[in-house]
Amino acid sequence: MAVSVSVPRGIPGPCTGFYRKPDNGIEAPPRMRRPAGRALRASAISVRFPFMIEFPDPETANEDGLLAAGGNLEAETLVSAYSQGIFPWYDERTPILWWSPDPRMVLFPDEFHCSRRLARRMRQPGWRCSWDEDFEAVILACAGPRGEGNGTWLLPEMIEAYRELHALGHAHSVEVWFGDELAGGLYGVLLGGVFFAESMFHRLTDASKMALASLVQRARGEGWRLIDCQFHTAHLESLGARTIPRRRLLELIADGAARRG
Repeated sequence: MAVSVSVPRGIPGPCTGFYRKPDNGIEAPPRMRRPAGRALRASAISVRFPFMIEFPDPETANEDGLLAAGGNLEAETLVSAYSQGIFPWYDERTPILWWSPDPRMVLFPDEFHCSRRLARRMRQPGWRCSWDEDFEAVILACAGPRGEGNGTWLLPEMIEAYRELHALGHAHSVEVWFGDELAGGLYGVLLGGVFFAESMFHRLTDASKMALASLVQRARGEGWRLIDCQFHTAHLESLGARTIPRRRLLELIADGAARRG
């Protein structure tokens, strides 16, 4: 059985899970936003999804990275999507939207820039980082209202989908603690030596940077190929991330899966 789905006209443009809002420093997207200088063309993309999702070729995504709409957030669907460099991102005004931008912002672990200031802060008493210690608290913090309009891009069905991926061992979190307080963190999906970062938050200064530094440390220790950051931001670039062609990302994903398969 197949269903026909399309992208409606006038939907918002894409943003990164690691978007840094410049006026208040919050490091997650409060709402769906269009990259600076980019406009989403008002066109429809028709795609036929079978009951078991079969995604279009990522190379057919439009100039904003929008590939398709519709489908579901079942674990099998999400694993299939991420393994092809595709991720979901939408809000309550739209159907499920699937993205595969070109170029793609990535962070190679050995290229991470940890400033002396950040390194000193991480050595100060009271701070510690953990892995999968409280995934629930991290994703709920990432979903919390922030910025203008108090909107959130993490809808309840998305939270539930990533909970399921976490239970299956695919989604993971990094927590940053100051004493007993959860000061910051991030979560994402790990497949074949590629970590697909989805969102981060901080409640204390530099806590989200500490989360990324901790993630990079784990990536180096376990030999991950890269950390996918989705879209370009100047903030991520300052930490060592850079853009690569989508085709190169797909090659690295496939190579990582083959090495670990």
